[in-house]
Amino acid sequence: MNNQTFKTYPFKKSTLKKSALLLAVSVALTSGGAMAKASADDAAKLGNELTPMGAVKAANKDGSIPAWTGGITKAPAGYTVGDHHLDPYPNDKIKYSITAKNVADYKSLLTPGQVKLFETYPDTFKMDVYQTRRSASFPKHVYKAIKVNATRAELIQDGNGIKNTAVGIPFPIPANGLEAIWNHIVRYRGEQLTRQGGQAAPTASGDYTYVGFEEELLLPYDVEGTTPAELEKTNILFKFKQKVTEPARLAGTALLVHETMDQIKTPRQAWTYNTGQRRVRRAPNVAYDAPGSASDGLRLTDDFDMYNGAPNRYNWTLKGKQELLIPYNDYRLHSDKVKYADIIQPGHINPDLVRYEKHRVWVVEANLKDNTRHTYKKRVFYIDEDSWQVAISDIYDNRDELYRVAVAHGLNYYEVPTQWSTLEVYHDFQSRRYIVMGLDNESKMYDFSAKLEDDDFTPSALRREGRR
Repeated sequence: MNNQTFKTYPFKKSTLKKSALLLAVSVALTSGGAMAKASADDAAKLGNELTPMGAVKAANKDGSIPAWTGGITKAPAGYTVGDHHLDPYPNDKIKYSITAKNVADYKSLLTPGQVKLFETYPDTFKMDVYQTRRSASFPKHVYKAIKVNATRAELIQDGNGIKNTAVGIPFPIPANGLEAIWNHIVRYRGEQLTRQGGQAAPTASGDYTYVGFEEELLLPYDVEGTTPAELEKTNILFKFKQKVTEPARLAGTALLVHETMDQIKTPRQAWTYNTGQRRVRRAPNVAYDAPGSASDGLRLTDDFDMYNGAPNRYNWTLKGKQELLIPYNDYRLHSDKVKYADIIQPGHINPDLVRYEKHRVWVVEANLKDNTRHTYKKRVFYIDEDSWQVAISDIYDNRDELYRVAVAHGLNYYEVPTQWSTLEVYHDFQSRRYIVMGLDNESKMYDFSAKLEDDDFTPSALRREGRR
């Protein structure tokens, strides 16, 4: 792990011993370990020593990571819902830049995958580092629900689902790696939305074909006021529908996914619509290491959103916390003043458009179980403590070599509010190529107020969508 040091952040001196014990247990646990709920005393720390999301509220020792004071609570002047989100920190200056020449001085703040990017593209890759802004924020009712979840949420058999939880993360004080990755999977992103945008997989020379999508997402798990009992009846976490809009040869191809809470009772259900056949088919292979849609083999299905789906093929270990330089508040990369051609460059996206900040992250390691198949043997996830968004994922192949690194460029969507990625980039070191997802600079912005119904997420609806 590049000789990195994993740090713990105790809640306060009086609970230092208890916190150290908790971490020791956490590091030892994998998917076979006990799944303990948070105690009432620990849950009481949420909103006090800890943020409502379970992050350390205080600044770090040298102040380079400030205290969390609520995040962004209102949009900057001039912003209107429906706009691409304005940069709330337009006057922030670069503190320092990391290049291949000085990367050795910053290795303790980088993942092995990030270091590999400097080694692979020594003449062009860099990281511009800005002051840390703990901008993550979520609705008050979500914070309230999370505090309730903390004392009742549980993992089901082998961690292949969750129960007794609704709205927001289930485990703000995670006891093991499974709980931490489930926090990422079900983190709050609103109740429903429609979005347009696309992806590109440039060649080594930088040439690319833009693949456009229209997507709809319905999140019954996060509907304000919903209860665990209601969710147990439907067993649905979210419903997702995607239609390809361009290029012409792919236009009309469509995908529908129903993601379940209890994946033992009902695994993920998926359907595809193929324009050539003009029919809807069940698609049980839309999971795990099946190739991602139109990805040129540069992304797997469970890479989408940095990680998704059943975690049952891996043993999960919570390694602790680390201070790391991760993309954050990437409003410039999100701007409608920027064109796709400004972002996409040979080897990697344009580093002049990317903002890095120092944040604390949870480090979660996933190792492939014995007698289980997956293209990736090991994955290490670096999860932002303020939002539970996976920021970086280092990915290893079956030869134990660093194979890929995935990077999520996050920002705050004011109108929800929620902290979420605006762009995801998956680098493949073997082919020296990458795929970038979430390109929406030249498209309409997300609509978090969309009115969607269950009837919009049926196989017949998928057929209608594909024919349009």
